[in-house]
Amino acid sequence: MRLNSLKYCILIAFSSLLFVGNTIAAPTADAGKTLFQNYCASCHNKNMKDDLTGPALGGVQQRWAAYPKEDLYAWIHNSQALVAKGQPRAVEVYNKFKPTVMNSFPNLTPDDIESILLYVDAQFNKKEGPIAQAGNTAAAPSQSNKFVYWVLFGVLAIVVIILARVIASLKHLVAKHEGEELPPTKTIFQQLTSRGVIGFLIFALVVLGGYTTVNNGIAFGRQQGYQPDQPIKFSHKTHAGLQGIDCQYCHDGARRSKHAVIPASNTCMNCHKAIKKGSEFGTQELTKIFVSIGYDPSTDKYIDNYDKLSNDEIKAIYTKWIADNYVKDNSLPSIDRKGERTVDEQWNNIQASLTNDTKDKVSGPIEWTRIHMLPDHVYFNHSQHVIVGKIACQQCHGKVQQMPVVYQYAPLSMGWCVNCHRQTEVQFAGNDYYNTYKQYHDAISKGQRSKVTVEDIGGLECQKCHY
Repeated sequence: MRLNSLKYCILIAFSSLLFVGNTIAAPTADAGKTLFQNYCASCHNKNMKDDLTGPALGGVQQRWAAYPKEDLYAWIHNSQALVAKGQPRAVEVYNKFKPTVMNSFPNLTPDDIESILLYVDAQFNKKEGPIAQAGNTAAAPSQSNKFVYWVLFGVLAIVVIILARVIASLKHLVAKHEGEELPPTKTIFQQLTSRGVIGFLIFALVVLGGYTTVNNGIAFGRQQGYQPDQPIKFSHKTHAGLQGIDCQYCHDGARRSKHAVIPASNTCMNCHKAIKKGSEFGTQELTKIFVSIGYDPSTDKYIDNYDKLSNDEIKAIYTKWIADNYVKDNSLPSIDRKGERTVDEQWNNIQASLTNDTKDKVSGPIEWTRIHMLPDHVYFNHSQHVIVGKIACQQCHGKVQQMPVVYQYAPLSMGWCVNCHRQTEVQFAGNDYYNTYKQYHDAISKGQRSKVTVEDIGGLECQKCHY
C-alpha cells in the first residue's frame, strides 16, 4: 500500500512540476509583447521612439536608472501616488504630459513589468518595419525557454519511468518475502500501453486540442503587421508626411460614415491632373492611375468612349506617353533600344497591376488590397471615433505619415479595444455630443471626478459592438 502511495505521489509531483514550470516562467520579451498590446499600446507608440498619448518607452530604464527600480514599478502600478510623494522623475514626466494621467496597473507583477521592459528594449533596438516581422526578435528568449522545458520534460519522463520500474520490482520483492502472489511484472511497453496511460493521453490531447482550437479561434482573422503589395506603389510617407495632406481629404468617409472608404481615382486626379511626375516610385505608378480612369496626360484630356477601346488601342496611347517621357528625361532626339525595353517593361507592369483573372481590360477601378478587416459580427463606426471621440487616426493606424508602404499597426483585437475604452478619457469640453451626460458634467464641476472614460459612458456594453 505504501509503495502505491509513493508511486502516485511521484506522478503528482511530476505533473505539478510541469504545470508550475510553465506558470513561473522567467520574464520574456514574447510575454511582454502580449502585455504591451493589452495594457500599453493604446497610449504608447509601438516603435518605442516617438511620443504618442504617452512618452516613447525606448530607453525608459536608463531614464529611471538614477532611482531604485522599485520606483519604476511603483510608477507603473500607480503613477499619481508616486507624483503625490514628490518623486522627481515621476513629477517631471507628469508635468510634461499633463493633464493626461497614466492609468494605474496594480495587477501587473514584477515579472510582468520585466517582460514588458524586455519587449520595449527589443522593439527599440530593431529596424523600422511591421510589427509582425519584428516579432521574431522579441520571441527569441521564449524559444530558448521552450527548449529548456522540453529537455526538462524528457529528463523527468525518464526519471518517472525508472522510478515506476523500481517501485514495481520492490512490490514483487515484498510480496515474495511475505508469501503473496502477484501478477508478472509488466514490461515498459505494457505499462505505456496500459488503460491508465492511454486514458491520460486521450485526456491530455482533448485539453491540448481544445486549447489550440480556442486560441486559434480567438486569433482568427488577426493580421497585425500585414503589409500586402498593392497594385500601385502609393507612399503615405510622401503624401501624408512630406506633402502634409490630411487623412480625411482622401479617406473622407471617416468623418461622415462607418467606413473610412478607399479614395476613388478621381480624388487622385484632383492633384495629379497637374502633377504628372512621380517623386518616389516614378512616373510609371502615376501612369497606372491615368490608365485606370482614361486620362491622356499627353493631351490633358479625358478620352471619349474610353470603355469601348481595346487593350491594344489603350496601350498605344500610354506607351507613347511613356516613350515621350523617356526621350525628354534623357535628352534624346528619339527613343533608343534601351528606351524601347523600358517602355515594354513599364507597360507590362501596368497591365499586370490593373488586370486579374476576372478583369481582362486595364481600364476600370483600381483593385486595392484591403489591409484592415474586422469580423462581420463586430460593429465599428469611424465617424463616431473621429468626430465624436476626436481620436487621431494615428492612435489606431500608427504614424501612417512615416510609412512608405502601409501595414496594419494595431492588433484590432477585442482586448485591445476594451483596454482603449477603459483608458481613453472622454473629451467633454466643447463637445456637444456629451451634453446629455449631465451627472458627469456636474461631478467634474464639483471636483468629485477628475475624468470620465469611455467605459463610464457604456463603452464596455456588449451590444455597443455586437448586436
